[in-house]
Amino acid sequence: MTTLAIWMLLAGAPVAAQTVPEPTPIVIGQSWPLPSAVMGAPREINVWLPPGYAEGNQTYPVLYLLDGGTTWQDFHHISGLAQLGTVNGTTRDVIVVGIASVDRRNELALPTEDAELIARYPTQGHSARFRRFVAEEVQPFIEGRFRTSGETALMGESLAGLFVVETFLKEPQMFDAYVAVSPSLWWDGGRLARQSGAHLRDHSNDARTLILTVGDEGAEAQALMATLTGHLRDHALPGLTWSFQPRPAESHATIYHGAALDAFRQLYAVAPPAD
Repeated sequence: MTTLAIWMLLAGAPVAAQTVPEPTPIVIGQSWPLPSAVMGAPREINVWLPPGYAEGNQTYPVLYLLDGGTTWQDFHHISGLAQLGTVNGTTRDVIVVGIASVDRRNELALPTEDAELIARYPTQGHSARFRRFVAEEVQPFIEGRFRTSGETALMGESLAGLFVVETFLKEPQMFDAYVAVSPSLWWDGGRLARQSGAHLRDHSNDARTLILTVGDEGAEAQALMATLTGHLRDHALPGLTWSFQPRPAESHATIYHGAALDAFRQLYAVAPPAD
C-alpha cells in the first residue's frame, strides 16, 4: 500500500475512535444575584479581578460598568481591556464591576415630560432609584468583599452614558471619575444638557475627572454636547479635570471599545519609574 493510500485510510478514521478530554470551562469572573431592597428583586453583579489579586494584599481601584451584564451587554469586552492593560503593562490593575441592566429606560433615563417617549416607554424615568441601588447596595457590597483602594470610576455608553452624565451633575461625590461615551443627551429634548450649568453651580471643588466623547451621530448630538461642554468651560471648577474628544470616524455602534481603551489609559496610567 502506498504512503498516500495509508494516509487516506487514517484520515477517514471516525473521530469517535479518538480520545478527547472533557472541556474545561473558561472562567473570567464572578457573578452574584445581589439581593436588592431598592430594586425589589435580585440584580446581576459581575466582577473581574486582576490576575494577581489572590497573591497579596494590594488594594485596587474599582471601575463600575453600567450595562455590565454578560449576555448582550458590555462586561466581557470592557473587562478584557482591563486584562489587556495588565498583560502588556500599559495600565494599572483595576477591579471591574459590571452592573447588569434589565429595563434600560427605566434604570438609566431620567424622567421625561415628552408624551411620545412616555407612551413608547411607559416604565421610563427611574434613574434616581437605580442610582440609590448603586450607592446603597452595590458599592457597599463591593467595598465589603474586595480589597478596594477607595478610587472609583463610573463608565457607560448611550443611555448608560446619559446616566453617567446625570450622576456626575447631580451626585458628583459618588465617584472620583466619570466616563460617558456617546451619552444619549437627546433624551427629554436635551433637558439635562441645557440644565447642566445650574447643576455645576452647586458643585464643590473636590477633585473629579470627567471624560466625554461622541461619534458622528448627527447635528443634535453635536449641539447638545457643545451645550454641555460650554457649561463646563463657563464654570471652570478648579478641582475638575475634564476632556472631550470627538470621534468623527466612529458611529454610535462602533465608538465604545476604542473610547473605553483610551479612558483606561487616561484613568489608570502606569506611573513612570522613579529616577
